[in-house]
Amino acid sequence: MTLTGSGSAYDPPADPAPRRTTAPVPVRVNQYGPPRRLDRRVALVTGASSGIGAATARRFAMDGWQLLLSGRDRHRLEQTASGTTAVVLPADLAAPDGPRLLAQSALHTTGRIDVLVAGAGMGWAGSFATMPHTDIDRVLTLDLNATLHLVREVLPSMIAAGRGRVVLLGSVAGCVGLREEAVYSAAKAGLAAFAEALRQELRGTGVGVTFVVPGAVDTPFHTRRGRPYDGTRTGLLSPGSVAGTIWEAVRQNRDEAYVPGWLTVPGRVRGLAPGLYRRLLNRFG
Repeated sequence: MTLTGSGSAYDPPADPAPRRTTAPVPVRVNQYGPPRRLDRRVALVTGASSGIGAATARRFAMDGWQLLLSGRDRHRLEQTASGTTAVVLPADLAAPDGPRLLAQSALHTTGRIDVLVAGAGMGWAGSFATMPHTDIDRVLTLDLNATLHLVREVLPSMIAAGRGRVVLLGSVAGCVGLREEAVYSAAKAGLAAFAEALRQELRGTGVGVTFVVPGAVDTPFHTRRGRPYDGTRTGLLSPGSVAGTIWEAVRQNRDEAYVPGWLTVPGRVRGLAPGLYRRLLNRFG
């Protein structure tokens, strides 16, 4: 029974700290970058300490966006922000008021959020029959509940502005249901359904929803989970390739994006030939 990232972007803090009861204090990282300008487009990226979140932040910075970076590890956030005008907002989204306090601090800092990239998440690997109840709660709280609450806090300002985009990070686990990742798979499948439902609700508001589904990604989680990745290393995606897909999906106002593109195949097989799908899943999943 071990923790796994499965392509998520959640980092444990280097030094555990007590939960905040007030909004996180912004830390401006402006060592090399030009002066911060609030007339630029603003992206709030969670899970920005490393992996997909950090790579996504750097990709948006390349195009001149004003960045708000959140995660639990301040030092790693500052590393991500180095060389940019990013504002780092350390926050624990799993805390009861974490999403609300982060949204308040972000909106107070820049006055608006044009794109929310919800990249924070965690996983757990092992038999569901032996999974501690506390770990069930932890995975569902961070991967599903906290994301929904953060979107709920940010969405009204986007609707009022008549523009914006919410980017939700899914996983191949949510498409096929991976053995020994039952709760993580359930959380990501829940995000997929949420993305579709929210997209329908937001029609005509100017606010869009993008759901990004990556395969296995080469992030630190495969080391931290205590069990090596059981596929070939060459089969792992780079965080940069996923970040590039996120960037292009936002730029093109796309509803969905799969990395790599063939990940759309399992869903099609499941719909057209459920028996074949389950036989393949029993063998490879």
